[in-house]
Amino acid sequence: MTRHFSSILASPVGPLRLFATERGLSAIYFPNHRRARDFDARADDEQPVLRETRRQLQEYFARERTAFQLPLDPEGTPFQLAVWRALQEIPPGATWSYAMLARHVGREGAARAVGSANARNPLSIVVPCHRVVGASGKLTGYAGGLAAKQWLLEHERDR
Repeated sequence: MTRHFSSILASPVGPLRLFATERGLSAIYFPNHRRARDFDARADDEQPVLRETRRQLQEYFARERTAFQLPLDPEGTPFQLAVWRALQEIPPGATWSYAMLARHVGREGAARAVGSANARNPLSIVVPCHRVVGASGKLTGYAGGLAAKQWLLEHERDR
């Protein structure tokens, strides 16, 4: 069984619970996120991946960073991992629809499946699932809440 470490980061969108393995960042969850309970993690603010994640997120919130360079270690199916990689290609301040994301991963017509994979993204903010919106451009669900999604999008657009 993989050993996980955890740390909490205060942020403008609320406290973020960070999880990592020795290999990389495995999850970032908002308060009360049900999946955060899936981790049996030891609190360790000095674990190298968590320390670097906190630093880069602080830079992001201070408008000093637009992209993250972190080792990632999320758990997911091959399809989910492909969708999560594609999310990282959406430029800061831009939004894509689920259909656009489906086309980008070579699965045109699979917007619902892409939406499901997007909803299971364990790496909020770093893997920017907040940049995916409905076909009309309307904000859709977000684990941190729509107010947090709106804040993140405005934060990125105001650079």
